Amino acid sequence: MIRAIALLLSPILSFSPIRRIRRNHGLEHATIHVMSRRVRNLKILGGRAVVDGFFIYGTAETEQIRSAVEEALKRMRKGEHGLAVHPNCGTGIVTTGLMTSVAAMLGTLGADKDWQDRISRLPMMIFLSVLAIILSQPTGLSLQRHITTLGDPGNLEVVQISRHEIKAPMSQNALTVHRIWTRAG
Repeated sequence: MIRAIALLLSPILSFSPIRRIRRNHGLEHATIHVMSRRVRNLKILGGRAVVDGFFIYGTAETEQIRSAVEEALKRMRKGEHGLAVHPNCGTGIVTTGLMTSVAAMLGTLGADKDWQDRISRLPMMIFLSVLAIILSQPTGLSLQRHITTLGDPGNLEVVQISRHEIKAPMSQNALTVHRIWTRAG
Protein backbone atom coordinates (compact mmCIF):
# COMPACT_ATOMS: atom_id res chain seq x y z
CA MET A 1 0.00 0.00 0.00
CA ILE A 2 2.80 2.43 0.86
CA ARG A 3 4.50 1.60 -2.43
CA ALA A 4 1.27 2.56 -4.22
CA ILE A 5 1.10 5.83 -2.28
CA ALA A 6 4.73 6.52 -3.23
CA LEU A 7 3.84 5.96 -6.89
CA LEU A 8 1.03 8.48 -6.60
CA LEU A 9 3.40 10.92 -4.90
CA SER A 10 6.23 10.32 -7.39
CA PRO A 11 5.94 13.76 -9.06
CA ILE A 12 6.45 15.37 -5.64
CA LEU A 13 9.08 12.87 -4.47
CA SER A 14 11.03 13.42 -7.70
CA PHE A 15 10.98 17.22 -7.36
CA SER A 16 14.67 18.17 -7.12
CA PRO A 17 14.75 19.67 -3.57
CA ILE A 18 12.64 16.82 -2.17
CA ARG A 19 14.77 14.19 -3.95
CA ARG A 20 17.94 15.78 -2.52
CA ILE A 21 16.54 15.74 1.01
CA ARG A 22 15.56 12.08 0.58
CA ARG A 23 19.05 11.21 -0.70
CA ASN A 24 20.70 13.12 2.14
CA HIS A 25 18.37 11.41 4.61
CA GLY A 26 19.40 8.04 3.18
CA LEU A 27 23.10 8.93 3.38
CA GLU A 28 22.60 10.14 6.96
CA HIS A 29 21.13 6.74 7.91
CA ALA A 30 23.82 4.84 6.02
CA THR A 31 26.51 6.87 7.81
CA ILE A 32 24.99 6.05 11.20
CA HIS A 33 24.79 2.35 10.23
CA VAL A 34 28.49 2.35 9.30
CA MET A 35 29.44 4.30 12.44
CA SER A 36 27.51 1.95 14.71
CA ARG A 37 29.42 -1.05 13.33
CA ARG A 38 32.80 0.66 13.69
CA VAL A 39 32.63 2.62 16.94
CA ARG A 40 32.14 0.90 20.26
CA ASN A 41 29.75 2.72 22.63
CA LEU A 42 28.74 5.15 19.89
CA LYS A 43 26.77 8.06 21.32
CA ILE A 44 24.84 9.41 18.35
CA LEU A 45 21.67 11.16 19.45
CA GLY A 46 20.28 11.51 15.97
CA GLY A 47 20.49 13.29 12.69
CA ARG A 48 18.54 15.54 10.39
CA ALA A 49 18.58 15.83 6.62
CA VAL A 50 18.24 19.09 4.73
CA VAL A 51 18.41 19.99 1.05
CA ASP A 52 22.17 20.63 1.07
CA GLY A 53 23.34 17.89 3.43
CA PHE A 54 22.65 16.58 6.89
CA PHE A 55 23.55 16.92 10.55
CA ILE A 56 24.69 14.24 12.98
CA TYR A 57 24.24 15.03 16.67
CA GLY A 58 26.37 13.20 19.22
CA THR A 59 29.86 12.40 20.32
CA ALA A 60 32.08 11.29 17.46
CA GLU A 61 35.38 12.34 15.99
CA THR A 62 35.24 14.24 12.73
CA GLU A 63 37.56 11.77 11.03
CA GLN A 64 35.27 8.90 12.09
CA ILE A 65 32.32 10.74 10.55
CA ARG A 66 34.26 11.53 7.37
CA SER A 67 35.36 7.93 6.92
CA ALA A 68 31.86 6.58 7.63
CA VAL A 69 30.24 9.02 5.17
CA GLU A 70 32.70 7.99 2.45
CA GLU A 71 32.16 4.28 3.08
CA ALA A 72 28.38 4.69 3.26
CA LEU A 73 28.28 6.57 -0.04
CA LYS A 74 30.52 3.98 -1.69
CA ARG A 75 28.40 1.08 -0.44
CA MET A 76 25.15 2.75 -1.51
CA ARG A 77 26.58 3.35 -4.98
CA LYS A 78 27.43 -0.37 -5.16
CA GLY A 79 23.77 -1.21 -4.51
CA GLU A 80 23.42 -1.42 -0.71
CA HIS A 81 20.33 0.77 -0.81
CA GLY A 82 18.96 -0.80 2.35
CA LEU A 83 21.47 1.23 4.36
CA ALA A 84 19.13 4.19 3.82
CA VAL A 85 16.56 2.66 6.21
CA HIS A 86 17.23 2.89 9.95
CA PRO A 87 15.04 1.46 12.74
CA ASN A 88 15.52 4.53 14.97
CA CYS A 89 14.46 7.08 12.36
CA GLY A 90 12.07 9.86 13.30
CA THR A 91 9.76 8.58 10.56
CA GLY A 92 9.15 5.46 12.65
CA ILE A 93 8.65 7.46 15.84
CA VAL A 94 6.10 9.76 14.17
CA THR A 95 4.37 6.76 12.58
CA THR A 96 4.09 5.06 15.99
CA GLY A 97 2.75 8.22 17.63
CA LEU A 98 0.18 8.83 14.91
CA MET A 99 -1.02 5.23 14.68
CA THR A 100 -1.24 4.88 18.47
CA SER A 101 -3.18 8.14 18.82
CA VAL A 102 -5.66 7.12 16.11
CA ALA A 103 -6.05 3.67 17.71
CA ALA A 104 -6.78 5.19 21.13
CA MET A 105 -9.33 7.56 19.59
CA LEU A 106 -11.00 4.65 17.79
CA GLY A 107 -11.31 2.92 21.14
CA THR A 108 -13.44 5.79 22.41
CA LEU A 109 -15.87 5.89 19.48
CA GLY A 110 -19.45 5.60 20.60
CA ALA A 111 -18.64 6.21 24.26
CA ASP A 112 -21.17 8.15 26.30
CA LYS A 113 -20.11 11.24 28.19
CA ASP A 114 -20.44 9.17 31.34
CA TRP A 115 -16.96 8.60 32.86
CA GLN A 116 -17.82 4.98 33.72
CA ASP A 117 -18.52 4.20 30.05
CA ARG A 118 -15.23 5.81 29.06
CA ILE A 119 -13.28 3.87 31.71
CA SER A 120 -14.92 0.62 30.56
CA ARG A 121 -13.34 1.20 27.13
CA LEU A 122 -9.82 1.33 28.54
CA PRO A 123 -9.03 -2.35 27.78
CA MET A 124 -10.09 -1.84 24.14
CA MET A 125 -8.02 1.35 23.90
CA ILE A 126 -4.98 -0.45 25.29
CA PHE A 127 -5.46 -3.39 22.93
CA LEU A 128 -5.82 -1.12 19.88
CA SER A 129 -2.82 0.97 20.96
CA VAL A 130 -0.59 -2.08 21.40
CA LEU A 131 -1.72 -3.39 18.02
CA ALA A 132 -0.89 0.00 16.49
CA ILE A 133 2.58 -0.06 18.07
CA ILE A 134 3.22 -3.53 16.66
CA LEU A 135 2.03 -2.55 13.17
CA SER A 136 3.81 0.82 13.21
CA GLN A 137 7.32 -0.64 13.08
CA PRO A 138 7.03 -2.28 9.65
CA THR A 139 4.89 0.65 8.48
CA GLY A 140 7.56 3.18 9.52
CA LEU A 141 10.29 1.17 7.81
CA SER A 142 8.21 0.96 4.65
CA LEU A 143 7.54 4.71 4.75
CA GLN A 144 11.29 5.28 4.94
CA ARG A 145 12.02 2.85 2.11
CA HIS A 146 9.47 4.35 -0.27
CA ILE A 147 8.91 7.96 0.79
CA THR A 148 11.24 9.66 3.29
CA THR A 149 14.63 8.29 2.17
CA LEU A 150 16.23 7.37 -1.12
CA GLY A 151 18.75 4.53 -1.14
CA ASP A 152 20.17 5.45 -4.54
CA PRO A 153 22.55 8.38 -3.97
CA GLY A 154 22.65 9.26 -7.66
CA ASN A 155 25.34 11.88 -8.24
CA LEU A 156 25.32 13.09 -4.62
CA GLU A 157 28.75 14.35 -3.53
CA VAL A 158 30.09 15.25 -0.09
CA VAL A 159 31.57 18.73 -0.23
CA GLN A 160 32.55 19.52 3.35
CA ILE A 161 32.23 18.24 6.90
CA SER A 162 32.38 20.64 9.84
CA ARG A 163 32.22 20.11 13.58
CA HIS A 164 30.60 22.45 16.10
CA GLU A 165 30.21 22.35 19.85
CA ILE A 166 26.92 23.80 21.04
CA LYS A 167 25.99 24.49 24.65
CA ALA A 168 23.27 21.99 25.49
CA PRO A 169 20.32 23.38 27.45
CA MET A 170 20.16 22.34 31.11
CA SER A 171 23.55 20.63 30.88
CA GLN A 172 27.17 21.44 31.60
CA ASN A 173 28.22 19.45 28.54
CA ALA A 174 28.44 20.70 24.99
CA LEU A 175 26.59 18.91 22.21
CA THR A 176 28.76 17.90 19.27
CA VAL A 177 27.15 18.59 15.90
CA HIS A 178 28.66 17.51 12.60
CA ARG A 179 27.36 19.26 9.51
CA ILE A 180 27.84 17.30 6.30
CA TRP A 181 27.43 19.47 3.20
CA THR A 182 26.47 17.82 -0.10
CA ARG A 183 25.76 18.91 -3.64
CA ALA A 184 24.04 17.47 -6.73
CA GLY A 185 21.73 14.53 -6.07
